[in-house]
Amino acid sequence: MKWYFVLLLALSLNLEAQILGEKEKFTTQDSLRGSNNAYRDWWNVLHYDMELEPLYAEKFIQGKNKLRFKVIASPKKSIMQIDLQEPMQLNQAILNGRTISNIERNGNVYFLTLDKKLPMNSENELVLEFSGHPHIAIHPPWDGGWIFTKDKKGRPWMSMSCQGLGASVWFPNKDYQGDEPDEGARLKLIVPQEMKGVANGRLVAQEKLGEKMAFQWEVKNPINNYNIAPNIGHYEEIKDVYQGEKGTLDLTYHVLDYQVEKAKKQFAQTRTMLKSFEHWFGPYPFYEDGFQLVEAPHLGMEHQSAVAYGNGFENGYLGKDMSGTGWGLKWDFILIHESAHEWFGNNITTNDLADMWVHEGFTTYSEAIYTEDLFGLEAGRDYVIGLRGRILNDVPMIGPYGVNQSGSSDVYFKGANVIHTLRQWINDDALFRALLRGMNADFHHQTVDTKEIEDYWRENTKLNLKPFFDQYLRTVQMPVLEYQFEGNQIKYRWNQVVEGFDMPVKLANSSIWLYPTAAWKIEKIESMDEKTFEVDRNFYIQTKKIL
Repeated sequence: MKWYFVLLLALSLNLEAQILGEKEKFTTQDSLRGSNNAYRDWWNVLHYDMELEPLYAEKFIQGKNKLRFKVIASPKKSIMQIDLQEPMQLNQAILNGRTISNIERNGNVYFLTLDKKLPMNSENELVLEFSGHPHIAIHPPWDGGWIFTKDKKGRPWMSMSCQGLGASVWFPNKDYQGDEPDEGARLKLIVPQEMKGVANGRLVAQEKLGEKMAFQWEVKNPINNYNIAPNIGHYEEIKDVYQGEKGTLDLTYHVLDYQVEKAKKQFAQTRTMLKSFEHWFGPYPFYEDGFQLVEAPHLGMEHQSAVAYGNGFENGYLGKDMSGTGWGLKWDFILIHESAHEWFGNNITTNDLADMWVHEGFTTYSEAIYTEDLFGLEAGRDYVIGLRGRILNDVPMIGPYGVNQSGSSDVYFKGANVIHTLRQWINDDALFRALLRGMNADFHHQTVDTKEIEDYWRENTKLNLKPFFDQYLRTVQMPVLEYQFEGNQIKYRWNQVVEGFDMPVKLANSSIWLYPTAAWKIEKIESMDEKTFEVDRNFYIQTKKIL
């Protein structure tokens, strides 16, 4: 079983992102994909209106994307960059009814040269027709791409997962995380008549097309490109409602027809999850689009308003506890983790993949919050502290900017412990909850940079958090609290920290706080000596006794 545990650990460290861990070298393709360059920065996506037909036997897809955009700056050159990864093909591009004749391909990018500059603030429509054999996912969701597989009855089952790899692996778009379609998206799935097509948001139309069926889905809210998710299978629908902070929220579960009873039992956790997360984070961010869970032929993904689920209708992470404490076996990891991304990742989205700690750190910490709500404060603490054994401290959590590259996989487990440590410093759970809710309100449906998130917490706590974030996000060094007892006095300081790091720490089983800096301090502690000295376990630091 040792090999299985090692494999599980390796996979869990990269639960959703397929580009984690720093590359040694970057290419032009990385820069074209990862930056808001001169061929992208002058136009803003307003809406995607797509039509897609997958052909199972041929492992082939074809369709079109009607992309509506607004000109927001004067371009230096009238050239648009459209992303579509090889071996997919862009067959035709039509701008405002006129075919674009000058199209050049550079790897995974098409450059469209326009006849003339478009007027400032004008809204335009670009129809992109595409087809091809998409990259096939070998081990989704870690290796992204299109999924052509079979269900347990041997029937075709199709889906897609592409976080990190990018939505341009299957359809042409502006594949930049910082530009979501402001007015949402539509996706029309044309599928064999015995199957059902499921996607994000609400089903707004369906019709019979000869021997096929067409299902049209619509999302009203902005959505990440990689979250637009077609699912085609022999699905049954389970309907429910939840009375939440903003009224009635429609709940819909799409599961394979032989999984209905298991799903009804397991997905009862949805209500408890929503109650917990709305309490801590604010209202579910997409009431207009409803909340869906969709059974998927892979482990799971935070597909907005159509969360992909593949955890086998059991608790834990594939039946395992990520924290090693036992608490993680008392709820369904994929249901809880991926749903929390509706607040962190979908409601609040980072412009650059380098800042993925915002998505994954807060989402992983939501697991501890959920555990706390179910089983008490110490259970939640046990859970997040238990995750520390998975922290690598290999490379900084913030990755290089502009090249579609995340930092360390520590964005999950270290990210959660950094937020937990910040909560201890704040030392006011009512304020901490208010700040989580305020964060989701202030950045509602927005894309952000890490600086905006750091500034939010710094300004609203009035704490010296710049060195704190620099230490934990931009270095791999653990803060070390060095100490030495001299009689009933303790001498202490921070070591291995960035300039200005001055986080206070609370001592275990007491109300005593120490306020270390990089300079030695000496003070008298009446109720504690060398043998009983211990820092509260909730601070993610190291301690070192100086002899």
